[in-house]
Formats: sequence, structure tokens, C-alpha cells
Amino acid sequence: MMDTRTQPVSYDLPEPLLRIGGESQPAAEGATYTSYNPSTEEIVTELSAASPADVDRAVAAARAAFENGEWSRTPAAERGKILVRIAELIERDTQTLAALEAVEMGKLFHDSVNGDIPAAASVFRHFAGWADKIGGASMALPDFGPQRRFGFTMRQPLGVVAAITPWNNPALITAWKLAPALAAGNTIVLKPAEDASLSTLKLVELFAEAGLPDGVVNVVTGIGSIAGAALAAHPDVDKVTFTGSPAVGQTIPTHVGGKFRKIVLELGGKSPQLIFDDADLASAMPWIAMGNFYHQGQVCAAGTRVLVHRSIVDEVVDGLVEAAEAANIGDPFDESSTMGTIVNKKQLDRIGGYIESGKREGATLITGGNFVGDRGYFVQPTVFMGHNDLTIAREEIFGPVATVIPFDTEQEAVALANDTRYGLNAMVYTSDLSRTHRVIADLKVGTVWVNGWGVPEPQLPWGGRDASGIGRELGFAGVEADTEEKTVHIGF
Repeated sequence: MMDTRTQPVSYDLPEPLLRIGGESQPAAEGATYTSYNPSTEEIVTELSAASPADVDRAVAAARAAFENGEWSRTPAAERGKILVRIAELIERDTQTLAALEAVEMGKLFHDSVNGDIPAAASVFRHFAGWADKIGGASMALPDFGPQRRFGFTMRQPLGVVAAITPWNNPALITAWKLAPALAAGNTIVLKPAEDASLSTLKLVELFAEAGLPDGVVNVVTGIGSIAGAALAAHPDVDKVTFTGSPAVGQTIPTHVGGKFRKIVLELGGKSPQLIFDDADLASAMPWIAMGNFYHQGQVCAAGTRVLVHRSIVDEVVDGLVEAAEAANIGDPFDESSTMGTIVNKKQLDRIGGYIESGKREGATLITGGNFVGDRGYFVQPTVFMGHNDLTIAREEIFGPVATVIPFDTEQEAVALANDTRYGLNAMVYTSDLSRTHRVIADLKVGTVWVNGWGVPEPQLPWGGRDASGIGRELGFAGVEADTEEKTVHIGF
């Protein structure tokens, strides 16, 4: 049942302008695009739409800020202090940031308040601790004739990092990309998704308040095919980090303007949940359901291929149906809502198309499958029974659509899990420690959760393989991805 009672939350919109060189400014050509509230379909604001010329100015500002050394040569401990201050300000303004995400892309306010926004703060706090610990190794080298030798390595910032973020977790993924880059001394040009730019613009206000120098972080809001494409292909960018679709990711060049640069791509997934017959279903079912329906399934790590041992299929299906039918689909600001909205009409229709393809291809629709209400972009959590060759089991839907697929043996489960072009993450539910380690070793993914599911932790790397992308964020891998290692030989 749709519940439209709204809990009032007071917040101010950030200026809907570009941030270049520490100044808020409109796009050079005066272009704008419209931000809509997906819960009400009402206009939230008009935002500046950057042109390639605006991107040029932003990159030039980031380059100047890097080369003048105000940030790159700031003592590392001081950089760390500013990142800690950013974390503190994020925590102070948690409700505002959460409200901006709720109003612009329909994420549940209480989920952001208790999840994404505190997690974003923890990312900045974690990498603040890395700022003065980014170093190399040293060693004595063999003598060369009469010359004694010594060698060491050092890690230095790359320069200008282009960061392109998605709409589903805007503040959190911005933190993933910016915190390690800033800790290392890089400068940044950030292009947020057009459906979720407001929390990013608010973050930039907090960066300035924390003492981040002008030009260190620049933001070009705008349309992906224009501003995003211009940024990804800019010849004066030293690294591109992109989270989004494989179709867009594969267009990002590693070589442009006569220069190679680092690339990190996180391109989504079609993740399996492997549920064995010895799983503790009483504790597992909330996680299994969450892996399908959290944030309306608009999560790259969603486990929407539910691979279940045939002996317990009915129990798992019953658990998913119970979770789906108990969902309170409603206003993201309502405390009683357990599911919010789909981000926009295009994505809602896309989800609807996948539901129809499941029916057409012979999958059994067990529950859900319908849009909800006559205003806003709401859809029921949906459960199908089927097989791994269905379109709904092959393609990333980015919606609350689960496909339950039975298996008979451990080997079959692993084969089904790996039978996909994606390789982001997987979830394994079992009480058998030996099986846990066997299956972990055989899964072709970047991350495995055992008997649970959740948000990646900043202490550990995150990323995928195959169509899920290349490179890693978070952990020390995130630091490595934002630095260049230099080797030095000294003779004496």
C-alpha cells in the first residue's frame, strides 16, 4: 500500500552552479537542466549544465592548483587534519545531505541518515589517517665496482583526477573517489550524475568550510554525454575514475592527447547469492531480501540472482515473498516507508520492460511486478522463479527484481554463479567452513560476503572484473590508484 505521509525535514538547497577555482558560477553558455523529485514528479531546481568549455576551465583550475603546490605540497599531516574536518562537517550536516538525496533520487531518508552519510564521513576519516603514511620502501643494493649503492621508492600524487559518479549513492561514492585522492595530494574535477547532483554540491561547500584550498575540488554539473564525455576524454587529466554502466565505461579512453593515464572503472554487476542447504535461513533471510530490495534494487552490488539448493527453494521463496509483500512503498521522508522511489521515469520504464521480458520468456512471476500509485516512480518488489539464461538473470536491471534459480550441487552453484559477464561480488550462505573457503576461491568476483551483505568498508578494496570493470577503490589499493611509485638509486 502506498503511504504518502511526509515527515517534514528542513534543509536548504545548495547553489545549483558549477564550482570552478573556488567560485560558484553558471555554465558559460547559460545552459541548465532540470532536477525532479521522483516521489512527486515536481521540479526541485534548475542546475547549470556544463559545456566542454566549462570542463576545460575546471581542469585548468585543478591543474593550476596542483602545480602551485598549495595542496600537493601541503604537509601530509595537515592534509589529514582537513580530511578529518570534512568528516566532522559531514556528520554535522547528515540530515541535510540525506534530505538532498531523498528529494532528488528517492532514497529513503532514514537509510541515508543511518547509512550512506555516516559511511561517507567514515571514508574521509579513514583516508585522513593514510595521508601521512603514504610512503615507499628502502633497501641496500649490491655494490657496483667501488661504488656502494642504496635504493628507495616514493609515492607521489598523480596530478589531476577526473571523477565521474553515479546517481544511486552520490555522497558515498563521491567520498570513495575523493578521499584517497585528496589524502595523496591530488586535485580533482568531479562530474556528478545529473539525477543526483545536489548532495555533491553540498559536499563541496563543506570542503571549503573545512579549509580545502580553492581549485583543489572543482565540480561540473551537467549532462553525461556532454560534460562527462568531455571530462573523461580531457588530455590534461592524469586519471579517470568512473562508476556507471558498462556501455559508458567502455568508451573512456586510456590514451588521449598523446598521454596514457590511469583508469578505474566500476561498471555494475549481476551478483549471485549462493544459498546452500545448511544455511541458517532464520538469520540469512533478512540479508538475502536486503540484497535484492535495498534502495529499490538500485545498487551495483545487488544480489538479484538468488541461487538456492533445490531442497530449500520453497523456504527461500517464501521468505522473499514475505519481505516483498511486507514492504511499505512510499514517500522517502516517511519514517514508515521501507522502500522509496525509482530515480526517474526512464529507469522505471526500464524495470517494467525487464519484468515483461521475464513473463514473456517463461519465468514464473511469484509476487510483485506492478507499478504503484499514479504519481511518482514506485514499483513493487518482484520475485521470479526461473533459470540462468533468462534476460532478467543475465542483465543488470537496477531495480527490485529477484530471480530464484535452483541448483543441486556445490559445483553447479559455482558454475551458475560464474556464468555471467559480470564479476563484481557474490554472497555465500552456509554453515560449512570448508565449503565456504572452496567456494570463495572458485568465485570469479572482486568481493565475497559470507552469511551477510552490506556496504563496502573503506579499509578493504572494492572493484570487479570482466564487465564489472577494472582497478580498485578503497583500502590501500585506493591509495595506490591515486599515486605513482618512483624508484631512486643512490650511489656513494
